[in-house]
Amino acid sequence: MRKVVVVDGQGGRLGQKIVSSLLTEFPDMNLTAIGTNSMATERMLKAGAKQAATGENALLVACRSADIIIGPVGIAIADSLLGEITPKMACAVGASDAMRILIPMNLCGTYVPGVTSSSQAIVSDAIAKIREILEGDHA
Repeated sequence: MRKVVVVDGQGGRLGQKIVSSLLTEFPDMNLTAIGTNSMATERMLKAGAKQAATGENALLVACRSADIIIGPVGIAIADSLLGEITPKMACAVGASDAMRILIPMNLCGTYVPGVTSSSQAIVSDAIAKIREILEGDHA
């Protein structure tokens, strides 16, 4: 079974949405939630994550064994999310062999052209990509 790592920071709302959507679609998914702060971790736990951790080292360890990493685009940009993403964290996400699914967000000094304010449509598209990857395992 593929290991999916959901990473979020700040208030954790995006991570909460992602965890909830993934577990609705795949209730038995091997999912690990990594928050860059305790609030983000708590929100993802409330969304149903059974395994979660907080902080830089947790992210570094999780990225080593992840098959899929999903979170806001800022998780791959050093010093983003108002400084919550350390250079080591961004490097771990970028250097991982995992498939990275980065949700575009126009926040914290990053502008992604073409991104509208409808994050639910973007999350739905990301979940569809994960479904495609996971269903490919059974083909």
